[in-house]
Amino acid sequence: MSFDMPDFYLPHPARLNPHLEEARTHARQWARGMGMLEGSGVWTTDDLDAHDYALLCAYTHPDCDAAELCLVTDWYVWVFFFDDHFLEVFKRPGDREGGKAYLDRMPAFMPLEQGAAVPEPGNPVEAGLADLWARTVPGTSPGWRARFAESTKALLDESLWELSNINAGRVPNPVEYIEMRRKVGGAPWSAGLVEHAVGAEVPDVIAGSRPMRVLRDTFADGVHLRNDLFSYQRETGEEGELSNGVLVLETFLECTTQQAADAVNDLLTARLQQFEHTFATELGPLLAEHRIDPVSCGGVLAYVKGLQDWQSGGHEWHARSSRYTKAAPGPGLGMASLGLHRFRSHQHVPYQRVGPARVPDLFMPFTARLSPHLEGARRNLAAWARRMGILDVAVWDEEKLADYDLPLCAAGIHPDATPEELDLSSAWLAWGTYGDDYFPKVFGRNLVAARAAVARLPGFMPLDGVTFATPASALERSLADLWRRSAGPMSEAARRAFRRSVADMTESWVWELANQAAHRIPEPVDYVEMRRLTFGSDLTMSLCRLARADEIPPEVYASGPLKSLENAAQDYACLLNDVFSYQKEIEFEGEIHNGVLVVQSFFGCGYPEGLRIVVDLMESRMRQFQHVAAHELPVLRADLGLDERAGQALDGYVRDLENWMSGILVWHRDCRRYDEESLRRHNRPFRGLPSGPTGLGTAALSVI
Repeated sequence: MSFDMPDFYLPHPARLNPHLEEARTHARQWARGMGMLEGSGVWTTDDLDAHDYALLCAYTHPDCDAAELCLVTDWYVWVFFFDDHFLEVFKRPGDREGGKAYLDRMPAFMPLEQGAAVPEPGNPVEAGLADLWARTVPGTSPGWRARFAESTKALLDESLWELSNINAGRVPNPVEYIEMRRKVGGAPWSAGLVEHAVGAEVPDVIAGSRPMRVLRDTFADGVHLRNDLFSYQRETGEEGELSNGVLVLETFLECTTQQAADAVNDLLTARLQQFEHTFATELGPLLAEHRIDPVSCGGVLAYVKGLQDWQSGGHEWHARSSRYTKAAPGPGLGMASLGLHRFRSHQHVPYQRVGPARVPDLFMPFTARLSPHLEGARRNLAAWARRMGILDVAVWDEEKLADYDLPLCAAGIHPDATPEELDLSSAWLAWGTYGDDYFPKVFGRNLVAARAAVARLPGFMPLDGVTFATPASALERSLADLWRRSAGPMSEAARRAFRRSVADMTESWVWELANQAAHRIPEPVDYVEMRRLTFGSDLTMSLCRLARADEIPPEVYASGPLKSLENAAQDYACLLNDVFSYQKEIEFEGEIHNGVLVVQSFFGCGYPEGLRIVVDLMESRMRQFQHVAAHELPVLRADLGLDERAGQALDGYVRDLENWMSGILVWHRDCRRYDEESLRRHNRPFRGLPSGPTGLGTAALSVI
């Protein structure tokens, strides 16, 4: 079904590189020399001329010189040829085995050492890659080469994911689609070429930071969602593709094609505005924090400008290239073209009366089991909390600790734990939950103090396990105690990864405070990705990973299928928490970080409709978890040649994640943290310390 093209948010005008004709001539000669035209069975010269990739690159890289424009254009000729070649040779016949063998050879043509030998190319794709790599890497840093090789490999390898979904007749869910599209669609790869084209690399020390990741990912999502709108007819009607954002939302929301296209455009707008927000609010502090020198700061700004140029130029090329079906523009100026969605994200009125949270029947295919050591863990956690001093009446007290019942959660997550392991898991859960409550109460809008507090925490997680900072609060004291009990048996690599998971969670609390200070509801993609951190998902999953650290090879954890499995489990649990905590967060805490509220803000709908969409997404993520476990992990085992011991350990880890999700559901249903009666008890007005003033008029001295 066709649709009227929606109005696009286009804040930056497109500009054209003056060396366009030179790039066109060069690209034609280069493609012919690589064997990509007549005789390839994929393209003719007329095809290449009609697609006009030189025009794409002239629009997306308007300021580079002729030589650089020719190089970049050759890269895009190569990547689009690869896409069409893979479609003809492997996707149409459904040949996954042949496609994997074909892709496995590609890294050999991208050696990280300059001048290293490469194999003899066996087809135009390999010939083109070998030539381009040799022309591109001179003068680049090892860090850039590693990043660009990784993104190129991801771009190629994830074509197997698309092929597997076509074979299974399976349309991905929205979150899965956004994540995988970044790899398959190649925009992170394009971002690497932007660095090369502007002649400025992102410093390694900040390349993996949240602001740089968000700038790259919002750029990628903008490019891909725009492409989905222009390529819907060709991909779904002619190529049988199931990986198109319009089709994904049409299927998930059970709506018309036009409604899905409008929703994709709204999400595109939200991602572009997230790019702008990150640039305006997070990039400057990042550069200052890491003391980036002025020349490198200028390079980072040139890179960001290059991403903006790509976004504008990419739209202009899509509107002109014969590769895409043209759709008639919709009438008038919509919200997207004016950029008005950003204002809706600031319009929520906090502390609204919403009544008890509505918790429908939730899809949970796994049966929870509880540890027999639960009662002992409850007693031991209470004693530990008193020793650590976290039962501060301004944040937690004995009643809250008992009502929140974190050992119940640990008992479901780790039903087979020893008593000592259950005590440790209970304490980690209590520490993370206490910290999540502590930050908004203690710091509020004081972001400087919150950042300073977070910056101190790594001092209580020393990699040598010995050199601890001196704690100045219950939060620091309890973290140091947990680190001493946890880190000792770990390898250095495991210790480093575990500390990173704790740091990611605590840094995400500052992100929440920043949004609260700006009174800004996050857009959906940023919310889902950050919610995994604010919920502490990776921290608690790390405890499961550590138990099998010696049995499962690192390449399994780094693989796409396992990351997909873990992300699906995390999203199910995070959205589960949002469903249960809706009244607590919206009515009692004035929070804006709740998935149901994020959906309400984005779609402009009420609580019932927002809840329905979130619950549907929970089920989709759970079914994706089941799909990956049943269909993708067996293929991964075969691809990596795992032995019986590693295979059994992987099966055990899947069961750990099943316990993780089912245990979290049991805890939410049975603890006393989210029901209305408990909320009213926990939020009684605080009447001052017992030693404070009493009598007529002293109620005004309440601090909470």
